[in-house]
Amino acid sequence: MTDQDSSSSAGNQADIANRLHSVAIHLLRRARQEDLLTGLAPARLSALSVIGFGGPCTVTDLAEAEQVAVPTISRIVAALVAQRLVERQENAHDRRTIHLVATPKGMDVLREGRRRRTAQLGTMLAQFTTVEQATIAEAVTLMERMLHSASEE
Repeated sequence: MTDQDSSSSAGNQADIANRLHSVAIHLLRRARQEDLLTGLAPARLSALSVIGFGGPCTVTDLAEAEQVAVPTISRIVAALVAQRLVERQENAHDRRTIHLVATPKGMDVLREGRRRRTAQLGTMLAQFTTVEQATIAEAVTLMERMLHSASEE
């Protein structure tokens, strides 16, 4: 590979990365429109998702995952507990540690939200031919591999 090929490849990678970034943001925004139907504010739904799909966690773990301060996440958790979407459970081995766990009602909200988002994406995919859908599926597989590789670093 020549220096010119290398620089052209790097420019192409930057272009692809830029386009992927834009498409990912726009797809996420479009899919998140469905989240309004849950009746939860985005911050509450995001926290519930971390707890529900990520498994039980502490308030500190949740604050780190959501990249907010502990007092901020504590208010969000209090609201989720009041709505009976999350419950606090004592750790059997250390009673000082409280884990946040999604309730069945909370999991129902998450599953319904995911169903709505994937249905909307499915509707968008339906405009493509079978061959184009296969190409998108292959690209998704590659992106999953990219994420997996990045998480191992």
